[in-house]
This record gives sequence, structure tokens and C-alpha cells, in this order.
Amino acid sequence: MGGRLTRAMRNFNLENRVHAEIGKQKPRIAPRHPNSKALMEQQLSNHPEIHEIHNKNEELLSFLKDVYVDSKDTPAKKLVTDKTSKQLQEYRPLKSTLNYDPFNIINVPKGKLSIAEALTVLNNHKLQPKIWTTDKIAEDYSLEPKDVKGLLEFFKPFEIKILPPKQNNKELLTAR
Repeated sequence: MGGRLTRAMRNFNLENRVHAEIGKQKPRIAPRHPNSKALMEQQLSNHPEIHEIHNKNEELLSFLKDVYVDSKDTPAKKLVTDKTSKQLQEYRPLKSTLNYDPFNIINVPKGKLSIAEALTVLNNHKLQPKIWTTDKIAEDYSLEPKDVKGLLEFFKPFEIKILPPKQNNKELLTAR
């Protein structure tokens, strides 16, 4: 609702405002300081080529008219769309034996893990870290070793920390 109102206010009497703006006289150039007038005349007398800048050079214009540019650009390569990138992507079979995957995923792209596989990898590494090393996991699941290292270091869903209950400072002081 507010957009309609602002648009109506912005477009109100637009044509008349445009004609008024176009009809205004252009601003005049600010007058030069009287002291700089003598310096300007001195520069113009010392460098007469300054006047040539404002004159048309017919020879250069004829050169410009003789120039003809014919552009023969090679056609641009088509960008890879989502469909073609999915076709080009390599898949690997699912390694997890868990059957609770809700989407029935059969193939997983190389370099990725399904949720069931990620949980299996983390559990195997936690139970047998000497057998399930980062290199073995990376090789079995077609992953980068740095990604596996990050997964094992930062993703800890099975780690439980039990914090002891807080004791009052008064009890600690009286116990001594």
C-alpha cells in the first residue's frame, strides 16, 4: 500500500516539472579572479599551441573517417547449467548399511557424505581411531584428507561432557 502512495507522489506533475527543469538557464561560469587574468595571458603568449587544441584538424578527421573496424568475435562458450553439471559430476555408491535414510539415496557425489555415512564414519573413528584414520576414511569415501581431518576435529555429536554441580563458596570455606 505504501509503495503505491510513494509512487503516486513521485510521479505527480512529473511532465511539468521536467519542462521547468529543461527550460532553466544553464549556470554561468564563475568569473575569474582579476589577479589570475594576467597569469592566463602570459601562459597563452608563452604557449601558442594551446589555441590549436580547440581548432578542428581536418587531416586527423580524414584519418578517422578512413578507419573501419570489423569485429569478428568468436561465439562465447555456453555456460554449464545445473543439469549438465549434475551429469558431469561423478557419483559413488552409498557405503552405509543403515536403512533409515528418509530419501532413499543410492548414489552420493564424490567428495560428499550422506548423513548416515557421516554418522558411521564418526562412530567408527571414535571406536577404532587406529584403524579408521583420516587417510583410510578419505580413500574409502572419496573425500579430501583435509575435509576428513576437519570433520573429525570439529564435528563431535557423540561427545558428552558431564559438568559437576556448582558448590557454594560458603560450603567450601566451612569445609576447611
